Amino acid sequence: MPETDHRETLLEAVELTRKFDGVTALDRFSFKLRRGEVLGLLGANGAGKTTAMNCLLGLTLPTSGQIFAFGQELHAHRIAILQRSNFSSSYVSLPGNLKVWQNLLVFARIYGVREPKKKIAELLEMLEVAHLRDRLTGQLSAGEGTRVNLCKAFLNDPELLMLDEPTASLDPDIADKVRKVVRRVQRERSIGILYTSHNMKDIEEVCDRVIFLHKGRIVAEGTPEEIVKRSTEHSLENVFIKIARSGDLEDTNDKEPAAP
Repeated sequence: MPETDHRETLLEAVELTRKFDGVTALDRFSFKLRRGEVLGLLGANGAGKTTAMNCLLGLTLPTSGQIFAFGQELHAHRIAILQRSNFSSSYVSLPGNLKVWQNLLVFARIYGVREPKKKIAELLEMLEVAHLRDRLTGQLSAGEGTRVNLCKAFLNDPELLMLDEPTASLDPDIADKVRKVVRRVQRERSIGILYTSHNMKDIEEVCDRVIFLHKGRIVAEGTPEEIVKRSTEHSLENVFIKIARSGDLEDTNDKEPAAP
């Protein structure tokens, strides 16, 4: 997004660096996420996405650099920031010994949700998992668990939402419905979303702008269309593969025409 964009900055990282035993997992990572924007954070396994997410959630302290949310420094104002934010990951499970509605009610109380039972019912219907209300969470399939996690993520009507692989384990039909729900909620409430995925269809349909990471550093940033135009590839999928293999995005105006 150009610097002339005057929308509120919801989340900002400034020169964020994280080292583990001398290995740099995140290297001077800087970005801004503005209100009403969906920003994709992309990269192969080991590129630094998980480290970045953990730092942005306050789960891992950076070695250096700063994180701001809603204009406040994250670690000094973590509780206030988290009350206005939420997170969902396909790889983080809710307690398996509680029923779906019990899990959601616990989180609704943590977030101080008004009329929690009504809100839970609305979200279960929106994500098409109302029939799982009384099921033990530990008995859900991976795809069902993903959608229940998304219900949890929407509970407090967050202004800032971080979604880690939200369509992983979903069949194409349900994945399409989830993408549409995420985009609809984002537009209706003008929230900011940081979105990771290995599915480039997700990225192209949902994200306004993307950042590619390789070995902890930003190697490309822009809209999906801009990045493809700047590369020698003809699709975002091929750009992803190229960066994963070489760490480079070739800039050229001599792109060969796509095969018919």
